[in-house]
Amino acid sequence: MPDASPSPFKRPAEQLSEEVATRLIRQLRRKEEGWLAWGRACKQLQGANYDPMDIFEETGFEPVQQLQVIVGSQVFDSLEQGGGHSRAIAHYRQTGSDILYELRQLDQAARIKAAEFALERRLDLDEARALAKDFKEFLWLQPAPQSFTPEPGDAVAYFCWKRARERSDLQDRSRLIAQGLKYAQSDGARKRLQTLLTDFTVVAEQKPPRLPFYRLEQEDELPRTVPVAGQFPLAPEILAQIPTVSETGPFRLVRSEQPCTWLSLPGWQVVLWAKRPAAIFCSTTDLPEELPDQVETLAAVVDLGAVDWDSDHYYLVEDDGQLAFRWFAAAPAEPLLAKLVLLLRPKRILDENLLQEPWQMV
Repeated sequence: MPDASPSPFKRPAEQLSEEVATRLIRQLRRKEEGWLAWGRACKQLQGANYDPMDIFEETGFEPVQQLQVIVGSQVFDSLEQGGGHSRAIAHYRQTGSDILYELRQLDQAARIKAAEFALERRLDLDEARALAKDFKEFLWLQPAPQSFTPEPGDAVAYFCWKRARERSDLQDRSRLIAQGLKYAQSDGARKRLQTLLTDFTVVAEQKPPRLPFYRLEQEDELPRTVPVAGQFPLAPEILAQIPTVSETGPFRLVRSEQPCTWLSLPGWQVVLWAKRPAAIFCSTTDLPEELPDQVETLAAVVDLGAVDWDSDHYYLVEDDGQLAFRWFAAAPAEPLLAKLVLLLRPKRILDENLLQEPWQMV
């Protein structure tokens, strides 16, 4: 495509003019002005909702490369704004987007120290990644480990010292000590590592606990969240105010454009089969049949999407200006507003406080 032709992208918003977008695409395609300019160009295009794959097809910059130069340029800006050493600024202005990308999770002060240390020690990509991880974890430690200073090299040295103490294999232990001495920036850190050359005590490794995984296996373990219309007595107009609910993803995330009260139900088949379920709170006295049980509040689940008559079901209808449940032996002349799917009784709990106490076997 000629450089002067308009951008092939369909612009979803007027954030970038056609002229600016074309200029940025040309700059990326020709790789003009260096990686910092590329990162800022990619950020502008993506910020205007241009798809990374479209940018790749037009410029040759893969999405992962776009992310690297975008984040790298942001890290560089923080170095420059934070007063980083001029030698480091000059170096990273020309190259090193991959190194700076690895420092993204550090704060500004830590980024400056880590970037200057990586340049001074000529660290490669994997070493820079390990440096950023150890430095970030080191800065979390309170109080700071004895003899180790809050510098990136001492951070790596500390974790080498810690891991070496946990090793019984002398070769593995020696390798970690040598690695720590290579990175150590303070005399205190070096001396602490050197003590391991004569002290062969093995300290048991403290392992993290198992992650509390749980997989939902059964259909009824997946809850269904339904909007609550209110409590009887209700006017029929309230049904039009019930929001339309969309469930997405394997965890059935619920989204609604309107504020609403919600009720979570087990994933029973009758609930899952409902096209547009909603809940209405009512009393046993509101039902069309008299029950011998004591009076209690029920959660009536209705399906607003099922309004075709069936003699095997009860329906929600309008009765003298109010909603009511009715059964019809034949198709009624009056409109059916919703099918009654489920009447849910509350769980009988003798003492709710007992649920908060751990069980003990005596």
